[in-house]
Amino acid sequence: MNVARVYLRVSTNEQELTRQNSIIEDARSKGFYIAGVYKEKASGARLDRPELQRMIADLQPGEVIVAEKIDRISRLPLSEAEQLIGSIKAKGAKLAIPGIVDLSELAAGQDGVSRIVLESVQDMLLKVALQAARDDYETRRERQRQGVELAKASGKYKGRKPDNKTHERIIALRESGMTIGRTATLAGCSISQVKRIWSLYKTEKPVQ
Repeated sequence: MNVARVYLRVSTNEQELTRQNSIIEDARSKGFYIAGVYKEKASGARLDRPELQRMIADLQPGEVIVAEKIDRISRLPLSEAEQLIGSIKAKGAKLAIPGIVDLSELAAGQDGVSRIVLESVQDMLLKVALQAARDDYETRRERQRQGVELAKASGKYKGRKPDNKTHERIIALRESGMTIGRTATLAGCSISQVKRIWSLYKTEKPVQ
């Protein structure tokens, strides 16, 4: 039986995960049994994504990770991205992502030099894809920075509006005794955001 775990990620609360749900049905149509679906709203440039880490911990040998694109898995710097992929390979799992050629089965049927060459080509293709995802992230960040600078220069920049609903949920979850990691998962944000909001709340909270 072919077993898959589906990872669905968007970067912000404004984006919806629904559009990626077709990936699940597509995987099933290809004969995969879906062992788990991991939905996350966090930046791909962060490694401390709770659902990503939970999925890797759940992986079993021979399983396949299915994602919409490689940047759903990683927008990390190449060295960190390779470590992430290494942790997936260490569990005996592999990726099934559009645009990434999978030569693993072909390589497994070869011996000696042929196998080494195929595995090297696979690693090279994956490395190129990971670097492209990071480059796209950095390009977007630079364009955003330039846009902010232009807006500031013209007096039109007002900064990002605070997400009050997320802030209120973080505070409520933390006050109920939830851990920082669990709060991040339930609030759909990063661990660093939970720490920042909780620290700010404690600083501003009146002394009883």
